[in-house]
Amino acid sequence: MIRRWFSIIALLAISFSVLLTIRHFQVVSAAAGTSGNGSPMRTPVLIELFTSEGCSDCPPADALLEKLDRSQPVRSAELVVLSEHVDYWDDIGWKDPYSSHAFSVRQADYARRFRLDAPYTPQMVVDGSMQFVGSDERRAIQVTENAAKVEKVRVALSSIRLEGDNTLAVHVECGPLASSVSSNSANILLVLADESDQSNVRRGENAGRTLRHVAVVRSLTQVGTIDNGGTFSKDMTVSTGNADQRNLRVIAIVQESGVRRVLGVGSARLSN
Repeated sequence: MIRRWFSIIALLAISFSVLLTIRHFQVVSAAAGTSGNGSPMRTPVLIELFTSEGCSDCPPADALLEKLDRSQPVRSAELVVLSEHVDYWDDIGWKDPYSSHAFSVRQADYARRFRLDAPYTPQMVVDGSMQFVGSDERRAIQVTENAAKVEKVRVALSSIRLEGDNTLAVHVECGPLASSVSSNSANILLVLADESDQSNVRRGENAGRTLRHVAVVRSLTQVGTIDNGGTFSKDMTVSTGNADQRNLRVIAIVQESGVRRVLGVGSARLSN
């Protein structure tokens, strides 16, 4: 009888030890950046493509952006892509229906940041920190892998809904800024983008081609700022303009002023 009790006590001790080992493994896994099911957490990384339907070199970059978006090839990264159509090609045979001077200005700011002689298409910019030719798949994956290793600000979008014919309501939460951030504050940008678009180009360098695009930016608006050590939480509304409300992407970006480093990004999709 005594021997039997000793066996039960020994079994309980072993079970408790196993539980402690499992608990320790769970804590270490969480600290190492894994999700509850053991898979690695994906770090959001922003990929901006500056493109134009008037540029014959751009369709391969448009196709690559769609591939990156659909396949999500970097295991450690959640690729948040944006297609920003510039307007400086519009007078060369074909006016891009998705172009905006605001995107040309944003790209010009990046060109100054990267000390380029001039903006060019197609150009990819990753997290506001690295740039390269937009059709270079190998470079895109390499840069994204490195960007995913950088600590990011938490960005969350919630309570997304349409209000009226052309108004979108959304709640945005960001912060706090990472201790490694040297800036005293950062801008919060809200982006609306079409899920996908397609054009039958009739003139210019791409005449006769059917071009497809993903995450076509319709509006990019600064909606607030966040101070170092602080947080941001706000309900807001934004006009959808002439965007297709049946399929919209909503993206929030935390970026150092002067289109510098992207400190955090979050995205959501609205489907009716």
